[in-house]
Amino acid sequence: MSETLSIYIAQLNPNLGAVQSNCKAIAAAYARGMADGADLILTPELSITGYPLEDLVLKPYFVRMARQALESLAEITAGEGAPGLLVGAPWLDDGVLYNSTFLLEGGNITAIRYKHDLPNYGVFDEKRVFSQGPLPKPILFRGISLGVMICEDMWFPSVANALKSDGAEILLVPTCSPFQVNKHQEREKQGQLRTEETKLPLIFCNQVCGQDELVFEGASYVLNHRGKKIIQMPAWQEAELLTCWKRVNDGFVCETENMNELETGMAAIYQAMMLGLRDYVQKNHFPGVLLGLSGGIDSALSAAVAVDALGADKVDCIMMPSRFTSGESVSDAEECAKLLGVNYDTIAIKPGMDAFNEMLFPAFKDTNPDTTEENIQSRLRGLILMSLSNKFGKMVLTTGNKSEMSVGYATLYGDMCGGYSVLKDVYKLDVFELCRWRNQTVPKGALGPSGPVMPHNIIAKPPTAELRDDQKDEDSLPPYERLDDILRCLVDNEMAVSEIIERGHDASEVARIEHLLYIAEYKRRQSPPGVKITGKNYGRDRRYPITNGFRSARS
Repeated sequence: MSETLSIYIAQLNPNLGAVQSNCKAIAAAYARGMADGADLILTPELSITGYPLEDLVLKPYFVRMARQALESLAEITAGEGAPGLLVGAPWLDDGVLYNSTFLLEGGNITAIRYKHDLPNYGVFDEKRVFSQGPLPKPILFRGISLGVMICEDMWFPSVANALKSDGAEILLVPTCSPFQVNKHQEREKQGQLRTEETKLPLIFCNQVCGQDELVFEGASYVLNHRGKKIIQMPAWQEAELLTCWKRVNDGFVCETENMNELETGMAAIYQAMMLGLRDYVQKNHFPGVLLGLSGGIDSALSAAVAVDALGADKVDCIMMPSRFTSGESVSDAEECAKLLGVNYDTIAIKPGMDAFNEMLFPAFKDTNPDTTEENIQSRLRGLILMSLSNKFGKMVLTTGNKSEMSVGYATLYGDMCGGYSVLKDVYKLDVFELCRWRNQTVPKGALGPSGPVMPHNIIAKPPTAELRDDQKDEDSLPPYERLDDILRCLVDNEMAVSEIIERGHDASEVARIEHLLYIAEYKRRQSPPGVKITGKNYGRDRRYPITNGFRSARS
């Protein structure tokens, strides 16, 4: 029976589906752990393939490729005194597919454990692709009984209690737990509940990456047998740490302490936006991004995030003025571009509008100008940006926020054109707060400049789409203080109209916003992906029918 154990926590950034490069990264972490004297290297859930796999894992060839890679990876553990390695991959057993974790030791796969609790809510749909494994037994490693709980297995007492009953001495949690505001607190709470129930210490190892709409911030941690956090690894970056364990009386104690402060509030949201955009652009091999810089707050914040995530040389900003664009907007955009140090150009849309007016005159005769002409301006701008993208390869970044997307205050095939949306899950009031925060703070790991990154006037002036004379957002929408509260109630909290009215909102206004929310669903289905920030984002999280006759206000 061993009296000591050293476990190397490898908080990695996998590239989903890139099995060979993921195995190379795991092997490199393994080598570093071995050099540090580790007995065991622990990696996140499905570390060989990345997560979430969605329907990619239904491709038989992919599953076979992952198995072959796993078997090849086991070879690095051969040799006297070589550390063990815990990795994750999909595994087909007698025709049944499992989300699995493997112990590689002595050049072989020596233990396999299947995920028992499969999440099937919110952004998760594992029951679609995986089968439930039995309650896992501990893994005996060098005389020490290790209880492996794969991600969701930690969120319920059954797995931890079963492992404890079967003699587990340390709980290991390889996981892929995506970011949303304040979720790290819930993760810690669940870990503490398991340690309180079992009186066993716990290691939580999370991946760190952007994957389409999701970001995973890492923030791996260790709890002692009393539930006290003694190790907090950093968020938003790959990190590795050797932890040293010693048997004391009847249990194991971690002798390592290492505490990193986690970002909260606006700092955490900004980090999520940076990581989500960076990994989306780099893993899809775009040379950079381009966006329309209007002189407004949404495009200014989107540009700032892009510069901080990718560097100013990877960001092109285009001002596309019309006859409704104010001189103030032009000068604000120019100053913003200078502060950020981005490539900046101007392409006026008046010649294009004149051409469209001439083309459409016979069809539009005897009608008055309305939102149709406003939307043509937006669509012409979208056409310009997509043309530049096609010609030079950079991805178009859309700039709409969650408040606008909620009520359809966006133009399909216009300002919704693009490959990714940084602000898709950020309400307008949070856009303002993020801009003020960024002007005063340089985010950790940011590639952008210190000091203000946008003129104060962009934050202070009333928001406007500038598609007609003297237009303001509040001409069409309630003030954002009211709108955002109503939307949070409807979208994030699924509250009934009657409950929202009880909060002090006008009944007709709430009914109107609910109606706008539902009829804009067809637009959101055609919008680009954007990073999940809140408890319920549009996309893989909130899934509403397009054809929908329900209205709470009428019930």
